[in-house]
Amino acid sequence: MNDGPKNDAPNSSMEESQEMAIRQVANALHRLNDAVIGAVGKGVTVELMRASRYHDEAGAWGDMLVPIIHKQSD
Repeated sequence: MNDGPKNDAPNSSMEESQEMAIRQVANALHRLNDAVIGAVGKGVTVELMRASRYHDEAGAWGDMLVPIIHKQSD
């Protein structure tokens, strides 16, 4: 039994493999956010920009990101 929050949105009918893929993205984003916080704490400004968009052959897509780094001037 899953004791986590329930999702009654239309996406709640996703396959288990799709839900796992979303959890992997969410975990990676959490680590990315922690890294951004660390960089900002060291005086670096971090901007995330979409570099491209990945498409599969079935109509799904996802944004590919690159960091734009700005060092604070002294």
